Amino acid sequence: MKSRSILACTLFTMLVAGLNFPIGKIALAFGSPFVLLAIRFIGAGLLMLPFILRRPHPRQAADWLKIAVIGLFQSGLVMAGIYLSMETITSGSSSILSSTNPIWFIVFSFLLFGVRYRIIQWLGVLVGFAGVAMTQGFKVQMEAGFWYALGAGIAWGLATLLTSRWGKLYDSWVMAAYQMLIGGVILLAASPLLEQPEFRLDPSELGKELFVIGWMILMSSIAQFVTWYYVLQNSDPGKANVYLFLIPLFGLLSGWLILGERLHTYVLAGAACIGLGIIFVNWPGRRPTDDVNIEGADSNVPANTGGTSAR
Repeated sequence: MKSRSILACTLFTMLVAGLNFPIGKIALAFGSPFVLLAIRFIGAGLLMLPFILRRPHPRQAADWLKIAVIGLFQSGLVMAGIYLSMETITSGSSSILSSTNPIWFIVFSFLLFGVRYRIIQWLGVLVGFAGVAMTQGFKVQMEAGFWYALGAGIAWGLATLLTSRWGKLYDSWVMAAYQMLIGGVILLAASPLLEQPEFRLDPSELGKELFVIGWMILMSSIAQFVTWYYVLQNSDPGKANVYLFLIPLFGLLSGWLILGERLHTYVLAGAACIGLGIIFVNWPGRRPTDDVNIEGADSNVPANTGGTSAR
């Protein structure tokens, strides 16, 4: 019974993560990317505050700095890249490109920390990169959205690497709440510098717009975090991590169902290659020679005992 509950929670987390892409694209119709994300993360962080006040907090300035850096990458750069990308490319393509983060994770852990991986994991990197090229029809696309989404995947890999290094030092709930708050404040401060701040509610579309905002705060951030945290606490994080390949699949399908985005054959093939690459990257076996685990996901869930992040 417990295994079924874990599987249901895992699939729920991946489904919500995939749905976040078309929901985010809908939100862009009534707000600019940085303002929308600031509302999401500050709102979620404030709602979590009453539940974490009595939990252990960092005491040193260096610890708060580490949480701030995680917030900059995880809630700031990753999600800003995703939302900016959806201004010029489909939500499905954005979900595929940004979901390359587990691949970038092992690249950076090797380059920065000298972590050694097995051949099958490097094969996963190559297959994943081939999938990225395939989603673009093996052509160099100059749309800004392509580079924003790919940059989000790169930043996501770095964020996960930092979280895997530092996350065990802090209470997961405390770090999640504060990194969202810090990331939200950074995005709000950057808005007038990097975009034309905009947030408007249309009375004729008020119900839909409030639903989207509520989804971003309650589902994309809080519910998704709580569910994924439960999965990581009650299962093998390495096995749960394999399900990350479902995020771009759910992103593609939800973009097609909700927004009517076209499903090109080469995009589906590329998504399959990226998913296969992620499976290879997370293939069970001997752990790397350093104390770093392969991790993925939203940028709001810190690693815990070698876990992953959910989108």
